[in-house]
Amino acid sequence: MLMFNNNYMSTFFINKKITFNNKILDRYQTKAVLCKKNNYLIIAGAGSGKTLTIAAKIKYLLENNVKESEILCISFTNETVNSIKATLNNNLIDVDVMTFHRLSLGILNNSFNIAAPDLLEYTTNEFFESFIYHDNTYKILNYISNKNNLRQLINTFIMHMKALDFKEDYLYELINNKNIFIDDKLYLALILKVYLLYKEELNSELKIDFDDMINLAYEKVEYLDYFPYKYIIIDEYQDTSISKYRLIKTLIDKFKIKLTAVGDDYQSIYAFTGCKLSLFTKYKKYFKGSKIIKLKYTYRNPNDIVQISKRFVMKNKNQINKRLKTNKYIDDAITIVYSKTDYEALTYLLKELDNVLILGRNNKDIEGIIDEELESIIKCKNIRLLTVHKSKGLEEDNIILLNVIDDTLGFPNQINNHRILRYIKDEDNIESERRLFYVALTRAKKRVFIVTKKNKESIFVKELIKEFKYKIKIVSLDQKNFK
Repeated sequence: MLMFNNNYMSTFFINKKITFNNKILDRYQTKAVLCKKNNYLIIAGAGSGKTLTIAAKIKYLLENNVKESEILCISFTNETVNSIKATLNNNLIDVDVMTFHRLSLGILNNSFNIAAPDLLEYTTNEFFESFIYHDNTYKILNYISNKNNLRQLINTFIMHMKALDFKEDYLYELINNKNIFIDDKLYLALILKVYLLYKEELNSELKIDFDDMINLAYEKVEYLDYFPYKYIIIDEYQDTSISKYRLIKTLIDKFKIKLTAVGDDYQSIYAFTGCKLSLFTKYKKYFKGSKIIKLKYTYRNPNDIVQISKRFVMKNKNQINKRLKTNKYIDDAITIVYSKTDYEALTYLLKELDNVLILGRNNKDIEGIIDEELESIIKCKNIRLLTVHKSKGLEEDNIILLNVIDDTLGFPNQINNHRILRYIKDEDNIESERRLFYVALTRAKKRVFIVTKKNKESIFVKELIKEFKYKIKIVSLDQKNFK
């Protein structure tokens, strides 16, 4: 029997050249592609070539007698699904790529009608504008001190409930628990009423929502006699919820499927939809005998952004330590811009910059920000405006991050920090906000400009200045001076 020692295998991975679309994979990407473990997790970093590695893995399987019909690639949004499809199709590879919801609907034989994505929001608004007066529920509001963003808070709680497959029994148990404060029970009573109304809306229209789809598909797997795929590759695995994990784990165990999961715990930014980060960070606990492979090179960000953003996000207690490396070095990669308004900062910055991605933490940060004057400045320039959530997976030379101030709708956003969410979430809001800020910083191929206000700086801005003041440039438009 031919034996290989570890040194030989290490040399083999280094010398074996894997290419995709005329790109040669680095040693860590190559190791990820060649891994023969039945179940393993590829831990990526921002700009580390995650999509390239996924595509190369699929190509490698096809070159080794796996059929296209036996491979399923899953991602979390239609945008990321289309991106992967385009990469594969451009290389004449035709495997199934779909969202979790499309997979679930297929398992259910397309036999359900799907509710509109905004039905929960619509139901909550309907409750507050009409139903609270039918049964005197409005009186509860008199005892709730902070009514700001109450509707969004209720929606967030219910979305987490659904992702965890909790029913109204869970709320009844909390409300009847003698150890829970009466103030919390008032919130829970409102949540229960909205939840029951939402359930009634779904039933009356004979529809299910996206979370129902996942949970029903999971229940049906027990009765499946056939599943066509032998390999499943999951992109953006850091955004997995308990219900999605249960579905995949059940399929893998029943049909002996080989799993490759890919993702970056630093970029887990959908906590408000019920994703559970520990499914990623404690991967070996959920998949016994699995292997972890880390991609260690980033090809997007300059070194200062790589190092500062990494130290920033590692303030979270449960992130995975990564030693990302880059060969890009740019002076003044991070600039903090003090200005009276976001508009003033944009007017100043866009005169000098091209290839710009303007990011806001919230929709309101970017809505209506471009007027005729700014239009004249940016004419014939490559400039886009998005929220940070929608920018995930994108990159641009220059990033302008707006409204990074200490405010309820600033950055970090303070809405989802309500104490009532501790009954449904396993981490503080500030942790997901810190990861979202990391995503914003790491969109930049060259420089990022963080816009804030004097005496109203976000805690994130204060932290960057305190810990990295010698690596960060500061511009004050009020004083017209540079530091």
